[in-house]
Amino acid sequence: MRILGMDTPELIFIGFICVLLFGADKLPQLGKSVATTIKEFKKSMREASSDAAAPAAEKPQK
Repeated sequence: MRILGMDTPELIFIGFICVLLFGADKLPQLGKSVATTIKEFKKSMREASSDAAAPAAEKPQK
């Protein structure tokens, strides 16, 4: 299995380091906060792109 160019042993090692740094109790909270951040970022990008397109269509003529 290759994810981002890394094999399984590298992914296991990164997971082990995360457990050492954050502790097993904090990892679910960390994952939830990262997911929430990504969700909010995507929502903001959608709103910004729709806001950018809307004024161009509604320009008043002089």
